[in-house]
Amino acid sequence: MRCATLLLFALCACTTTAPTDPLPSWQEGDSKRAILAFVEEATREGSERYVPPAERIATFDNDGTLWTEKPVYFQVAFALERVRELAPQHPEWKQTEPFRTVLGGDPKAIAKLSHEDFFRIVSITHAGMTEAQFRAIARSWLEEARHPRFDRPYPTLIYQPMLELLRLLEDRGFQVWICTGGTRGFVRALSEETYGIPPERVIGTTLRSEFREVDGAWALQRKPELVVPVNDKAGKPVHIGRVIGRRPVIAVGNSDGDIEMLQWARDPALRILVHHDDAKREYSYRKGTERALEVAARDDWIVVSMRRDFKSIYPAR
Repeated sequence: MRCATLLLFALCACTTTAPTDPLPSWQEGDSKRAILAFVEEATREGSERYVPPAERIATFDNDGTLWTEKPVYFQVAFALERVRELAPQHPEWKQTEPFRTVLGGDPKAIAKLSHEDFFRIVSITHAGMTEAQFRAIARSWLEEARHPRFDRPYPTLIYQPMLELLRLLEDRGFQVWICTGGTRGFVRALSEETYGIPPERVIGTTLRSEFREVDGAWALQRKPELVVPVNDKAGKPVHIGRVIGRRPVIAVGNSDGDIEMLQWARDPALRILVHHDDAKREYSYRKGTERALEVAARDDWIVVSMRRDFKSIYPAR
């Protein structure tokens, strides 16, 4: 009888599948444990942190949170290329700032341009076409352009650990949104293929458009004017409220521009700040994140260290 019992136990042990790790690219540690614990409690009926399915909203910043944002935001690189391509049609740009600085080609001078300068560049170089035409242009650039340091197409520089987190949340009934300071149209051009997030779940800075007939067909024509407020800092909660109509219970960002979005998350909430501290595998910097790190320490947010918490940074090639 004892031998039969042992044999039965052995057979059960051989046929039992060990639980699959939903975040295999995350190091074991406080950050991973806290994330998994929150998701488990938020989706388990009877838990004090239980969140009904309709209220499971997660908002993620894009640049620096889902993919690399250095040496410049990828959309800025795209916009600068657009200036150079469109310059022959605009000879006045040689004498008009900030276009004159861009055409001058001095990286140090370009780096000194303000956020307002870049928003002006974006609003002008991304307008004068239909939404479909812009999406085709953006997709073409994303397929062909390569990152200056890693020599990889920009869409491949997404963070593998964050992709796993997106899938985990969707598997547990969360509706995942991208909430970016970049323009909505640019991120929509890549969101579904790159992140598995459909374009209707992208919130971003937006160009005004008008419904008009273009080449014999009705279309949305992009105008060189941004909708205000832009989707950054306090503008993020404004647009989340306008578009989603619910406060997130999970909010993830990486910079001072994301503080208000994380603060807007309703309790009980999971607030995550991605900290770039891995110069070898990605980049290490604090500029633009100083206040966010202070608020995170004060309010007990989860600070994810890329060096400490990520086993790998990018998907395998």
